[in-house]
Amino acid sequence: MNEEPLVSVVRGSLDDHEVAALVAILTSRSTSVNSRTTPQPTSDWIRSARPGAGPRNWRTSTLPR
Repeated sequence: MNEEPLVSVVRGSLDDHEVAALVAILTSRSTSVNSRTTPQPTSDWIRSARPGAGPRNWRTSTLPR
């Protein structure tokens, strides 16, 4: 374990809340950019409120597909 630490506190001391905030920031920034997630399907209710929703609008949202 002779590696240099990735993050170190240079001056002062951190309390528990500050360490937790630092860990949360580093964790959120270290997610993979190229990870693929499947898009969640949009419900007809939400889609009907969007302008330019296409052929399915609020009038046809209750009709079967």
